[in-house]
Amino acid sequence: MGGIGVVVNPRSRQNQRDPRAAYRLARKLGDHGVVRTAKSRDDLARIAEDFRRLEIDVLGISGGDGTNYVTITGFLEVYADDPLPPLAFLRGGTFNTVANAVGVPRGRPDGLLAGLIARYAERSTNPLQWVERHVLRIGNHYGFIFGTGAIYGFISDYNRSEDRDALWAAEVLGRAVGKVLTGQPTAVAQRWEGSVTVEGASGTQIFPDRDYLAIGAGTIDQIGLGFRPFYRCGDEAGTFHILGIHTAALGFVRKLPDVWNARPMGPGHTYDSLARRAVIEARSGVVSYCCDGDTHEHHGPLVVETGPRMRILVAHTLGLRPLGVRVPPGWRSQWLTRRETSSERAS
Repeated sequence: MGGIGVVVNPRSRQNQRDPRAAYRLARKLGDHGVVRTAKSRDDLARIAEDFRRLEIDVLGISGGDGTNYVTITGFLEVYADDPLPPLAFLRGGTFNTVANAVGVPRGRPDGLLAGLIARYAERSTNPLQWVERHVLRIGNHYGFIFGTGAIYGFISDYNRSEDRDALWAAEVLGRAVGKVLTGQPTAVAQRWEGSVTVEGASGTQIFPDRDYLAIGAGTIDQIGLGFRPFYRCGDEAGTFHILGIHTAALGFVRKLPDVWNARPMGPGHTYDSLARRAVIEARSGVVSYCCDGDTHEHHGPLVVETGPRMRILVAHTLGLRPLGVRVPPGWRSQWLTRRETSSERAS
């Protein structure tokens, strides 16, 4: 069959406010594919099996970062060793950090789907374009951003509100910064105690057993609200950028301008490495962490490693770099990849 297969999360923030969103997406998609609503992980597994059987060309996801990583995880379990179709992030959630980081245009799911349909219809003469990013394998989850300590504390504080959006995220951060500057305690600045064994191309590095403000890792440069701590994420193929931030909360606040501008915080504030695999060990025996905005707990050492490489569709002109995304030296010609057309495959 081919075509575009769209997974809708009815619990994402925008879709909760618009219960007819799936119906509208299905009407807009028409004969170009199929729309399915996933209310549970069992639903998602069945949808993945259907989409694999139908040999869909594009996997569209309507939801935010949480929906994206849950969908990717479920589809990877079903597709096993076969690569996933190119991904189309249609937004629709509270946080869309991954979409922002790779250069997906802003807009509502139905508008983004309309643009995707137009590009899909013209793919024989104007091939689809994508950027490529590895996902992290974090235990049994596949996502783009990992964090403990203050990162986990920020997400936990952020999730306390029913009305979650970028303004609320900025308020949570601003309130936490204010408390740090005035010497008041805040859950957002909670410490994490443990050690990390980092395995990279150049050998093994140990982040020693001590207290940290956070352990963070990413295969995209951003972590939300435009901050870009993982600025080295594209420097070496098959790796992710991992940080052991050991400075005090006040020291980190003073470094926020550097984080915003994708500059290193320096060895006095953080351990910094490129990794293929990392083993996270908490003194307590339980690693509390977040994956793409969702919180989890893992008993025992937690393995974080480079996962499969995803193709994420974008709408930029070939050769242009998405706003706010750093292109590593020598990668400019590879930044946007032309999809091989059926006529090219046949020749």
